[in-house]
Amino acid sequence: MKKPGGTEKKKVRRSPGVASNGSNSTTSTKQGVKDVFQLFAEKARDHKGLVSRWAVLQETRVEYFRGKDFVAFVRNHSELKDILESDKGLEPEDIANTLLQKNLLVRCDRVVKIVRPGKKKLSSWPAHLEIYHDQVFSENDAFFAWAFVKRRPLWQTLLSFFWPVLTLAICLFPVYPHWAKLLILYTCAGLLLLILSLLFIRALIFGAIWVLFGKRVWFFPNILAEEATLQDLFQVWPQKDEAERPKWTARLFYAIVAVVVILLLRHHAPDEAARARYQKRVSNIIDDVLEWSPRQALSGMMDTVVNVTDSNDNAADDSKTGSEKVYFTDDLDEETDLKEESNEDVIGNLEDSDHQQRDL
Repeated sequence: MKKPGGTEKKKVRRSPGVASNGSNSTTSTKQGVKDVFQLFAEKARDHKGLVSRWAVLQETRVEYFRGKDFVAFVRNHSELKDILESDKGLEPEDIANTLLQKNLLVRCDRVVKIVRPGKKKLSSWPAHLEIYHDQVFSENDAFFAWAFVKRRPLWQTLLSFFWPVLTLAICLFPVYPHWAKLLILYTCAGLLLLILSLLFIRALIFGAIWVLFGKRVWFFPNILAEEATLQDLFQVWPQKDEAERPKWTARLFYAIVAVVVILLLRHHAPDEAARARYQKRVSNIIDDVLEWSPRQALSGMMDTVVNVTDSNDNAADDSKTGSEKVYFTDDLDEETDLKEESNEDVIGNLEDSDHQQRDL
C-alpha cells in the first residue's frame, strides 16, 4: 500500500546475528558493524592481557575466559576500543553483550557445581563447561567461550605440511647413513631421559614436601595437562594450594609404604651379571639397527642366491657320484664272484692231486 507522498514503506528483516546497539550502530551497514566487532573479538582473543583457559564444552574443546577478567582487560587496554570506531564509547558490559548477540561469544557455566571432598571452594577454571540458559553478560562467576574459529597463523599452516614429511622421514630411518642414525638416536635418547628425569624429580619433590609439611607443591603444574596451551605447559612455579591439609596419619602411612617399596626394589634388583647380559642384548639389537644398510641387504640377497645355487650343484654332484659308486660296487661284486670260483677250482684240483698220490 502506498502512502500519499508516493513513497513506499519497505519492511527490513533483521538478521539474528546482528543486533542494534543504539543510533550509531543502526545507521551503519550491517556488514560493517559485524566486521568491526569481529575484528575486536580477534584482537582481544590474541591479546596476552586477557587470561583464558581451555575446557570441554559438549565434547568440544573451547577457549574461554571469565567475565571479571574481560571487564578488567577492556578497561586496562582502552586502545582496543578504537577498533569499534563509532561504538568505542560503549562500556565493557555492552561490548560483551553485543558479542553475545552476534554469536561471537557463548556464555557457559560449570558442570560440577558442588565442592569436591578435600576442597575448600570450587575451581577457578573448570575443565568441563555447559551452555548457560541466559545469554547475558555477567561478572559474577560467569564464563564465556569464543564461538568463532581462530585464524590459523602461518607457522601452523607450514607445520601442517611438515607432518607428512616427518612421517615419511621416520619411515625411511633404516636407509639413513650411519652418522645420521647416531645423531637421531642420541637426540631422542637425550630428550626421553630429560622428560623422565623431570617427571621423577617433580614427583620426588612433591612427595618429600607433602610428607614433611603437608603441602601440595607441583613444579611444572601443567606439564601433563591435556587442555593447556604451549605457554601454560612450561609454567615452572606451582599454583597456590587451596586444598585441605592432609592428616599426619595419612602422611606417615604413605611414607612407610614408600620406604617398604624402595627396600623391596633394592632387594630384588638384578645383579651385575644379569645387568651385563641385558645390556649386551640391547646393544646387539641397537647395533643391528644402526649397521643395517641397503647394500648389506642386497649383498645378503646375492649371497643367499649363490648359496642356493651351490647347494643345488652339490646335490647334483652327489647324485652322480652315488650312481657311479653303485656301478662300481656291482663290478666289484662280479670280480669277487669270479675270484671265489677260481679259488674253488684251484682247491678242487689240489684235492684231486692229493687223492691220486695216496692211491699210488
